[in-house]
Amino acid sequence: MPSNSISPSRLLAISDIHGCEESLKRLLAAAEYNPSQDRLILLGDYIDAAHPGTYGTLRYIRSLVQQGACALLGNHELKLLRQFDYSHLSEEETAEWSGWIRSLPRYRMEDGYLFVHAGIRPGVGLLGQTLADLTEIRDDFLNKPTDTEYTVVFGHTPTFKLGAPGKLWFGEGKIGIDTGAKHGHRLTLFDVHKRLSYWCKTDSNPKAAAVNKTIY
Repeated sequence: MPSNSISPSRLLAISDIHGCEESLKRLLAAAEYNPSQDRLILLGDYIDAAHPGTYGTLRYIRSLVQQGACALLGNHELKLLRQFDYSHLSEEETAEWSGWIRSLPRYRMEDGYLFVHAGIRPGVGLLGQTLADLTEIRDDFLNKPTDTEYTVVFGHTPTFKLGAPGKLWFGEGKIGIDTGAKHGHRLTLFDVHKRLSYWCKTDSNPKAAAVNKTIY
């Protein structure tokens, strides 16, 4: 007899895209991402604030959000608010974009996982976390136990700095998914429950880079 139960939707996450829009599109296509069925969480740093050529990626991220994805705030989006060159935008467009960036949530909880750009400060409740910690913390988060009931999925610190170049990093109660796209390593889309990653290199033509799969 057919089952009446509904299979849980896939929970997908990606972080630190840094302007690699074409690579992101290839990964989503390879994973057959369906916004009506899958949950997609983007963990921030969609652009590199120092390189205006990456700003266009925000338009694609915004389109994903309009389809149902959740985009979190990263430290580069905060930098963008401070130094965006608005000279080519109208006053209305300027207000619209800055307002949209400010509206991005700081974190997201799904299925016992906390998704956040950089991490959390150990010993501090979730509601007491500062914006600076959520978007910029490194050592105080990485070098101490989180002591939480949930697993923290984070970006910001490239995994090659954690001893796992180009790969996902797994610690006690922590999963690092910034696989170094900005640094010419890889961009990775993570299927959380299946422990399956879709990844491609970012040191070559993004339209030609092969998409690979790895199970952890």
